[in-house]
Amino acid sequence: MTLRSLFVDFNSYFASVEQQLNPALRGRPVGVVPVLAETSCCIAASYEAKALGIGTGTGVAEARRLCPDIAIVLADHAKYVEMHHRAVAVVDTLAPVRQVLSIDEMECELTGRWQQRERAVGLAERVKAEVVAQLGECMRTSVGIAPNTLLAKLASNMQKPDGLTVIEAHELPQRLYGLKPKAINGIGPRMVQRLERCGIHTMEQLYAAPRELLRTAWGGVAGAEMYDKLRGQWYGPRETVAKSLGHSHVLPPDLRNPAGAFAVLNRLTQKAAMRLRKQNVYATSMSVHVRCRHGYGGNRGLMGDDRAAHVGETQDTAFLLHTLEQLWHSGLHLLPQPVTVGVQLHGLIEAGQHTGDLFGFEEAAADAALDAVAAGTEPSPSGSLSARVAPAKDRRKLMAAIDALNGKHGKNTVYFASAQAGLDHAPMRIAFNRIPDLESER
Repeated sequence: MTLRSLFVDFNSYFASVEQQLNPALRGRPVGVVPVLAETSCCIAASYEAKALGIGTGTGVAEARRLCPDIAIVLADHAKYVEMHHRAVAVVDTLAPVRQVLSIDEMECELTGRWQQRERAVGLAERVKAEVVAQLGECMRTSVGIAPNTLLAKLASNMQKPDGLTVIEAHELPQRLYGLKPKAINGIGPRMVQRLERCGIHTMEQLYAAPRELLRTAWGGVAGAEMYDKLRGQWYGPRETVAKSLGHSHVLPPDLRNPAGAFAVLNRLTQKAAMRLRKQNVYATSMSVHVRCRHGYGGNRGLMGDDRAAHVGETQDTAFLLHTLEQLWHSGLHLLPQPVTVGVQLHGLIEAGQHTGDLFGFEEAAADAALDAVAAGTEPSPSGSLSARVAPAKDRRKLMAAIDALNGKHGKNTVYFASAQAGLDHAPMRIAFNRIPDLESER
């Protein structure tokens, strides 16, 4: 259990990129928002803003109350992705990057003599200095060094901003006792509740819990793995296979109506379909969700509904748009004041495992199947729509031509007209563990 992981975490990443690229924002409280609206909230805040109590999730109106001079900046995810790739390249020149965990996190494996504390610390200091030298003064990092990835990430969070923390095996478990279990990535509110039902409320209790109790809490082998990780056991990146992909969007005020929401859903569906073809996978089902504002005053919140349908195995934009229309008119179109919308494609199958329909489906039969489900004549146990349908004919060449034109001349060179009203909305978004493909997005 020597030092094997060097974890690099960029501080307040979105806000720091904005400050680096715009000198007028440096030293100022900055809030980055997905939509320029007083009803929006910060998805990132600079350390100057955090010092005033403004953080991720703080509403714009509340942020202005806490700091009237705060700079509210519209998120530009393309800039964050470009800076991310530059950052990975800089770090990789000094310590080969073993894995990228998110847009602002990466890990390097320490080998040989670099596992010695003094050498590891010296390497971390060079990484931090080179990042600032190459990317700019605002691009500060916190680095954690430990026997494995989980512990190194915890170490990187112990001193922010601009920190460097080492956890050695002989310091376990005492170095962890000042943390709460939710400090561990993957332990969210629901997992906290499950741990509490097992009598685990503190990090000390989590560390002392028997392996079998953690298996019970996690519901399987992940609990046993957590037992080993907390004790410094080395482990490699887990191979993951995406089972779904999709997009969601917070609607701007002028589109918070059924027509605007449907146009943006069309835009999201076209983006998702293009990603299917880019990744060379097929979707077997599709779901759509709409969230609406409800309540008054301090009791206001979001509520909504979801619809889903099986779609055979498809990459076809036109067919997915047809399915979207059926799902939309099954009741989603009646929801008042839509605020957020989203499209998700599930059950992804790699092209090598794709099986085409032997006989195919007539378009009229497909329409009839969806209409029957929407009318409630074919109930589903889950309450969602369910129909086995497929496109009338293979349009792969047409879809490939559309992708090629958009790739060469820019997005929206060719698109389905149903997305017209939402064309300039639903821009690139960065999920926690997915770095968008700039070529596809552009």
